[in-house]
Amino acid sequence: MAAEKLLRIDPRDNVLVALTDLRGGEPVQFGGETFVPAMDIPAKHKFAIDAMPVGAHVLMYGGVVGRVREEIPRGGLLSTRNVQHDATDFARRDTHFAWTPPDVERWKTRTFDGYHRADGQVGTRNYWLVIPLVFCENRNVEALREAFEEELGYSRPKKYGQLVRKLVEKHSQAAPQRALPSATRERIFPHVDGIRFLMHEGGCGGTRQDSQALCGLLAGYIHHPNVAGATVLSLGCQHAQGSMLMEELRRRDPAIAKPVLLFDQQQSGLESAMLAQAIEATFAGLVEANRLTRQPAPIAKLTVGLKCGGSDGFSGLSANPALGQVSDMLAVLGARSILSEFPELCGVEQNLIDRCEKPEDADRFIQLMRDYNARAKAVFSGFEMNPSPGNIADGLITDAIKSAGAARKSGTSPVRGVLDYPEYATAAGLNLLCTPGNDVECVTAQAGAGANIVLFTTGLGTPTGNPVTPVIKVATNTRLAQHMADIIDIDTGAIIRGEATLEETGDAILEVILSVASGHMLTKAELLGQNDFIPWKRGVSL
Repeated sequence: MAAEKLLRIDPRDNVLVALTDLRGGEPVQFGGETFVPAMDIPAKHKFAIDAMPVGAHVLMYGGVVGRVREEIPRGGLLSTRNVQHDATDFARRDTHFAWTPPDVERWKTRTFDGYHRADGQVGTRNYWLVIPLVFCENRNVEALREAFEEELGYSRPKKYGQLVRKLVEKHSQAAPQRALPSATRERIFPHVDGIRFLMHEGGCGGTRQDSQALCGLLAGYIHHPNVAGATVLSLGCQHAQGSMLMEELRRRDPAIAKPVLLFDQQQSGLESAMLAQAIEATFAGLVEANRLTRQPAPIAKLTVGLKCGGSDGFSGLSANPALGQVSDMLAVLGARSILSEFPELCGVEQNLIDRCEKPEDADRFIQLMRDYNARAKAVFSGFEMNPSPGNIADGLITDAIKSAGAARKSGTSPVRGVLDYPEYATAAGLNLLCTPGNDVECVTAQAGAGANIVLFTTGLGTPTGNPVTPVIKVATNTRLAQHMADIIDIDTGAIIRGEATLEETGDAILEVILSVASGHMLTKAELLGQNDFIPWKRGVSL
């Protein structure tokens, strides 16, 4: 059966999507009608079903995604020249939301092998964190990286490597059954997946609110199920105090079940003294972390971030709805999913509002969206300026078109929680988390909210990863999957070709999730060492 050349996403739409390149003047059939493209229509772009006068609404996904500002003939290409951003307004309303959940019978007894934490969370990896409370300590974090990574089999030694080496020798004498590592640097701690050294430019010089948000984010990383414990370096005089970090950590875990080793340089005096103490205490923490081994856990223990970046005109047709299918399956199985990127929900707010189970969540989502857009406009921007040059070149010519496709990652399930950055997700089912669309800032926030896996769709290609959470990259089209095979984990191009259904693709993605969660498979981002970490700075510098 020949692949379709055109797609009408929703019966209410007044545009068609080209699934392959169309030549201008060459007739093409769809739905019993003949269309003659007025010009060449590149794959992923849209053309008018009927002539569209100035001021007419452009409809896609069944909703308003733009307004015509220059008349478009039947078969005419939609572009930034003839279409401008427009979207339907939104408000809370009394509606009865009905949902038909997918059949997940065969998944109910499936498990993954994870690290069970004392607080009931289950990690897909086992990391130790080394983090600064302020940018002044970045150099000391780097010194600890140089000391630890080579000597423990994670990478390369320098100034403090000898101290770690002595600790390794002492530890090996206490455990004679384990030989010292060879020149190839066998890992000393086989059950610790690595030490993650996070650096940032915050903690001082900005608003107190920014420092509070930074401490909340770092607390989320310490509380994260993929983290065994943390070493924290502080200068001492900055806004982001150790007490602020511990207060944020107690909000997420009142018992503070994990070891948090805090070192203050101004209290320690000599930098070398502080680093020596930090190294010895961290090494002892790693010994304890290595005692934990993987054990079976139900799918309900997964928290999956839903993200798209480098999006194209196929994102809303293949990879994003496939993630929506997975999100719905996870909701039925008692797991969590996190949809973020609030600037890329512009135009689909009403659908998400109507799906909120609690009125207070609907109200909070409305307020977060309006406040965010107002902050953008205050700096002479706005959600309508969100699409990048790459998005536009691939058919996402307005923010509402981009958003309508991006929101399909949420599936159709009820919204169970609405979170502001950097809050932690606790509600089973679909959660909305306020973040930017920026790839790294968003994934950084999703991990800080507890995502122990991130599904990241892309149509143009991006290497984004995260220090503590495996990021599974999902291509919207086969050409990308083949062209950038070193960064892509899953290809959903078969959906575009009509060779696979969303249900089949969702099942395949969930199989990959379980394999990655169990440690049987490393993502391409992990293999490349793509450990991106950028906290979202909402305020101004002072």
